[in-house]
Formats: sequence, C-alpha cells, structure tokens
Amino acid sequence: MTEKRKIYFISDIHLGAPALKNNHEREILFARWFDEIRNDVAELYLMGDIFDFWWDYKKVVPRGFTRILGRIADLSDRGIPVYFFPGNHDLWVFDYFQKELGITVHKEEIIKEIGGKKFFLAHGDGLDAEDKGYLLLKKIFTNKTLQWLYSRLHPNFALTIAHKWSKSSRLAKINIVEEFNVNTDGIFKFAQDFLEQENIDYFIFGHRHQMVDESIGDNSRFVFLGDWIKNFSYGVFDGEKFELKKYKDKL
Repeated sequence: MTEKRKIYFISDIHLGAPALKNNHEREILFARWFDEIRNDVAELYLMGDIFDFWWDYKKVVPRGFTRILGRIADLSDRGIPVYFFPGNHDLWVFDYFQKELGITVHKEEIIKEIGGKKFFLAHGDGLDAEDKGYLLLKKIFTNKTLQWLYSRLHPNFALTIAHKWSKSSRLAKINIVEEFNVNTDGIFKFAQDFLEQENIDYFIFGHRHQMVDESIGDNSRFVFLGDWIKNFSYGVFDGEKFELKKYKDKL
C-alpha cells in the first residue's frame, strides 16, 4: 500500500428507498463523499445494500443512481480496485457491475489480507443461524427458476413489486430507538465461532445499521459499519489501524 493511501469500507446506503423521503439528498451527499476520498483511496469495499433494490436486466438499467454509478466507474477507470458485496436488498447482481463498471463482485464472504492484516468481509445477511425466516427467504430470492420468472415481468411492474416489499420492510422503522447489544447478536456469535477455526484481525460487516467497533477474542476487532440513514458512517484502514468514522451526524 502506498503512503497515505487508504482502504475504505461502506454499506447500507439504501439508495432509492421508498420508505425514505430524502433519497435525493442522501445520493448527493454520498456522491460528495466519493469526491472527497477520490485522491487518497487505494481500494473501496462496498459492503452491501448500497441500493435499496437492484435487478440486473439484460437490456435496461434501473432508473436513478447515475451520480453514484458514474463515480464508481471513475474509480475503476483510474485503476482503483472496487469490490461489491451484494446485500439482502441488492443481491440480484449478475454481470452488469463487472462488465460496465469494471468492479469485482463477491457474492459470498471472503477472507483477504490487507496491509498485513487478515480481514473477514461480508454484508452479514445469512450468517445469523438463528434468523431462520430470513435464511428461508434468501433461498427463495436466489432460486434460479424464480429469478427467471421475475425477469420476465415488465420492469415497471417488477420494480413496483420490489418497492412495495421494501417499503414494508424494517427499513421503514429504522428511526425507532432500539437497544442493541452486539454481544448477543447472531453475526457476532458467528464471528466468535469462526475464531475457533481461524485467526482473523478484523471482521467487517454491514446489514445491522449499527455502528460497532468491538473487541472480539484475544486480538481481533468486530465491526458493523452503520448506515447512511441515521449514522452516515464508514470505515477506513490506513495500513496500520482501522477506524469507524461519521461523514455527517445527520442530513
């Protein structure tokens, strides 16, 4: 890693979320964040649910997100590696991002060495063994036959269905104050169990919409990246240490 170049991690922007009223303002702010990291970013990890819904059509591109897609393409064109981890809202990524934006898509969790540290990277959905309802739902969402049938729908109709589902999701209730105890969380328990098999320096997840940087095991850190709905947060690794930061306290 070259001097002063940094690794950035971000998740749960939920661009275009019908449950939210400030999508345009959040997209503008996110685009500004891209502009500010442009000169010192060495790698960018988009850790899922960047879009509130995404579907890869063969002939059309979902409306919106032009500013963000352009900035991702700009980084890629400049030789900056960009990695995308589909979340539970934007998991229907097939080949558009790879072919049009030139980025790498990881549909499963990965372990990667960065700056001499070992990172476990995933959006986080599907890792909580106790969330059996979602595990069943994910099997339905990733079923090839059902995906083929859904893709036969006209985009106007298909996106209307998707947005109605999203509007009724827990995202609509994101501002309700709830106590969060990371030590009882299913993804945290997954990481604890994983450490018994392999040493990891940093576990980096999205999904929970919580900002967490917690010690786990003897020498490891467990991180939830937060979101861009109430936290406007992101992670940055400078080659020596990882920090969880806020870009803005509120919009």
